Amino acid sequence: MNTTVRPAAALRHDPELPLLEIDEPPPYAVINPDGSSPYLLLCEHASNRIPRALGDLGLPLTERQRHIAWDIGVSALSQHLSATLDAPLFMANYSRLVIDCNRPLHVPSLIPEVSETTAVPGNAGLSEAERQQRIDTLFHPFAEAVTRRLDQRRQQGLRTIIIGVHSFTPVYFGKQRPWHAGVLYGEAKAFGRAIIDCLAADPALCIGDNQPYDIHPDEDYTVPVHADARGLPGALIEIRHDLIRDAQGVTSWGGRLTECLKEMERLPL
Repeated sequence: MNTTVRPAAALRHDPELPLLEIDEPPPYAVINPDGSSPYLLLCEHASNRIPRALGDLGLPLTERQRHIAWDIGVSALSQHLSATLDAPLFMANYSRLVIDCNRPLHVPSLIPEVSETTAVPGNAGLSEAERQQRIDTLFHPFAEAVTRRLDQRRQQGLRTIIIGVHSFTPVYFGKQRPWHAGVLYGEAKAFGRAIIDCLAADPALCIGDNQPYDIHPDEDYTVPVHADARGLPGALIEIRHDLIRDAQGVTSWGGRLTECLKEMERLPL
């Protein structure tokens, strides 16, 4: 297998040409669009796919399969939740190494030149045109599709709760993480803590309260924009990815989360 990393200059894509070819998947997918649940599920890091025009971003396969490229296990978990909750699900179809659909447009981590400790050659020194093409082709379609659905639900008088489905690494920058899962929230404190209390009812679980990350408007998009700015209850649920790497783990955590989220539906949020 050839794992040679190409220099950034060899990875350039002419922004005058389309970023996606006609046979490539669209920027996002919608699962169960007419689901009856009040939940709207978002999975911004579902895929490690890279547009063919960008090659491999200068990364060997081993790096493109790591957590830096996607949230391992969340595609299957979010689809499980969509089915069990009967909830619409919006999934981004391309790697967060290409562009991160849960980042504000002004932050460096939107298109990371370094992810954890890994340099991403294909993201180094992008021109403004190259950067804007990724925003226009991949970020805006996903964000605007979610916005349209939220506007539609508001016009129809439908109750809406935002849930982002994520996973995290057991070890980050060499430091072991003790949590099995975490719940991240901003303005919707009562909602976030209610989910934590429900999951933590199992004494075998260590559940993070705004851990392993917290919500910040300079680092997050989904909760601040789609939930908090609209006055909607919203949270990100993070599962340690080694717990959802296989079908058994997805089924187990899918069942646990379904039970808790159905309980949350009954709360006066």
